[in-house]
Amino acid sequence: GGGFCWLYHPTDPLFCSLQASVIWSISYYTSPLAMFYLYRKGYLTLSKVVPFSHYAGTMLLLLAGVACLRGIGRWTNPQYIQFITILEDSHRIGTPEVKKKLASYNFDFRSWPVDFRWDEASSRSDSRGVSLLRPEPKHRSAANGFLHAIKKLPCQIASYVVAHTFGRRMLYPGSVYLLQKAVMPMLLQGQARLVEEYNGKRTKLLACDGNEIDAMFVDRRESSEPHGKKLVICCEGNAGFYEVGCLPTPLDAGYSVLGWNHPGFAGSTGVPLPQNEANAMDVVMQYAIHRLGFLPEDIVVYAWSIGGFTATWAAMSYPDISALVLDASFDDLVPLALKVMPESCSKWKPSVRVVQYQGPVLLVRRTKDEIITTTGNDLLLKLLQHRYPRVMAEEGARVVREWLEASSAVEEASVYSAYEVDQDWCLSVLSSYQCGAANGIPGPRPIGLGWGRGEIHLRNFEATHCTPLPHSAFRLPWHL
Repeated sequence: GGGFCWLYHPTDPLFCSLQASVIWSISYYTSPLAMFYLYRKGYLTLSKVVPFSHYAGTMLLLLAGVACLRGIGRWTNPQYIQFITILEDSHRIGTPEVKKKLASYNFDFRSWPVDFRWDEASSRSDSRGVSLLRPEPKHRSAANGFLHAIKKLPCQIASYVVAHTFGRRMLYPGSVYLLQKAVMPMLLQGQARLVEEYNGKRTKLLACDGNEIDAMFVDRRESSEPHGKKLVICCEGNAGFYEVGCLPTPLDAGYSVLGWNHPGFAGSTGVPLPQNEANAMDVVMQYAIHRLGFLPEDIVVYAWSIGGFTATWAAMSYPDISALVLDASFDDLVPLALKVMPESCSKWKPSVRVVQYQGPVLLVRRTKDEIITTTGNDLLLKLLQHRYPRVMAEEGARVVREWLEASSAVEEASVYSAYEVDQDWCLSVLSSYQCGAANGIPGPRPIGLGWGRGEIHLRNFEATHCTPLPHSAFRLPWHL
């Protein structure tokens, strides 16, 4: 619809509103410094505060007058009256026809009606959240455990403060209000493109923690696209949004797609903490299966960068999904965020969850990645060691690491020739190895088999970390 996307202009009311919100945000965060400055300069005395309060009162009256004029202008605008009527009908009736009309407008997503709740199709009644990991057994005695907890308390307090203040914002810059306002024109244009060109359906999902998740679904099942019956659920990076993130890659490849924004990103509420992320991913999966009608074996989870956390959680919690594709992801957050997110970093290790998923996995490694260096290799090694322990013994792991650390195609070729890797033979014995018939493979043969496994689970893409993956490079993992 033509009313979906507002173009920005300095005199446009929406743009002025955004400018005012940005100014308010800057004023809010700088107010402690301003108060300290005024105090040091002696401006907080009674004789100077009283005249200032008069100016402040006058400004408040002017702002109240502007708000009244805006309200009068809206209620005398027939288009706005029509929008309010449709919005009220969507909350009261909620039929697909009404929601389709509502989708032609772009407004504050907090007023959008909830389309799917986490408990609609689930028997789980615990609203505290889904399980992040299986609980680990405690080996300490009660006394030692108490003393150890007391010793760690100062570090845990410091870790909590860091993680919930600047640490979270550094790890997830997309949750910063000012950044969201800066990219708002691109987000609106991205939404308009998905709705108008691809008939995308915007939806609000309610997670078990009360967070509202902003999602977008593009249905290709009735199209002529050969991959349309497969659904790709996209998990964005730390500054990615479904409007401008990795969603276009599988979309342009012809798949049905379901994108969602992290808690605290764009229309989603909350903050992107590990538990909130898992809760959001759970309601997205529930929505795809129980409302959209996709079978788990027709769902592919695709993640870019830190989105690998929620993607591997989904693969662990929904083991029947078709495949898992991790693009420019990593295994350990500590090397990337040392001293920013201290002890809580352990919850983000994708390898802890990906080894619990037995389905097809593909890792896309960026050869010119300036952010993820060796942690992506570590993720592949742990996956191979868990799935193929006989091949990935001490010698096999050493040689596969040597192959992963090759910096060019020439170096890779030299490693292949040095160990006499026969890739055709590797592929021919994969099935027999899977059945446990490869116990007696001698010498470099298991190493070659390890390479065969590595190439099945890994594809190189010559690009930097933030370069969008072209749809021609998006492929599903190899199946046995």
